[in-house]
Amino acid sequence: MSAQVCQPPAEHSGLLRFLSALFYAGSSFLITIVNKTVLTGFRFPSYMCLGIGQMVTTVVVLYAAKKSNTVQFQDFDRSILFKIFPLPLLYVGNHITGLASTKKLSLPMFTVLRKFTILMTMVLEVYVLRKTFPRRLVYSVLAIVLGAMVAASSDLAFDVEGYVFILLNDAFTAASSVYTKEKLDTEGLGKYGVLFYNALIIVIPTLLASAFTGDLHKAVTFKDWVEATFVCCFLMSCIMGFVLMYSIVLCSHYNSALTTTVVGAIKVT
Repeated sequence: MSAQVCQPPAEHSGLLRFLSALFYAGSSFLITIVNKTVLTGFRFPSYMCLGIGQMVTTVVVLYAAKKSNTVQFQDFDRSILFKIFPLPLLYVGNHITGLASTKKLSLPMFTVLRKFTILMTMVLEVYVLRKTFPRRLVYSVLAIVLGAMVAASSDLAFDVEGYVFILLNDAFTAASSVYTKEKLDTEGLGKYGVLFYNALIIVIPTLLASAFTGDLHKAVTFKDWVEATFVCCFLMSCIMGFVLMYSIVLCSHYNSALTTTVVGAIKVT
């Protein structure tokens, strides 16, 4: 039995589409700055643990909202795993590679290489969502990617590991955008269920992985936990992690996956 609701997609007003895209752009810009401050400015040693903090914040906020009847989504049962797969894997991949690339690359080069996400999303929308695009749009996307390649070729501080992380992040972001759009119409989930169960399912495996790799120990023994400025920045990153994920889902709800990806790729240009 299919979990999909067989209804035509609802048409949303231009204002809602614009405001949701603007909200995502602002959230994406702010979290990039905050994460860069935590990971590079304060030299926090574990991007994985920062991601865990953002996941935990998402779970706590949405669980409290559900208990207070502010939001509604399906209670957990075994069907949730089938309904939401593969989003949790894409979620954690997007989170970890995004934080790692933020730490490894300069902000301008990070922004340039994010442009590859647009082409990846277009390809996935064709194969997963069966969408078609006019030729002028395809040519525009190819021009954006070509410009990114030219800019990357002049990078004097070439970092192989950073480039691998950012290209993986592009792939995870593209796949996450497309499958989020698909899963938003799944019965019982909706915007808040997608957010909550994504974070809930993946937070414990990620915590175990951080403990196994030694990242958790590095984070716990970090010297700046006694500094109020660092703690404020870390907490701000955790809160913005939730806000960003919500803004992505909201933008995906009101717009196409490609629009969401384009907004995410150009927000700091």
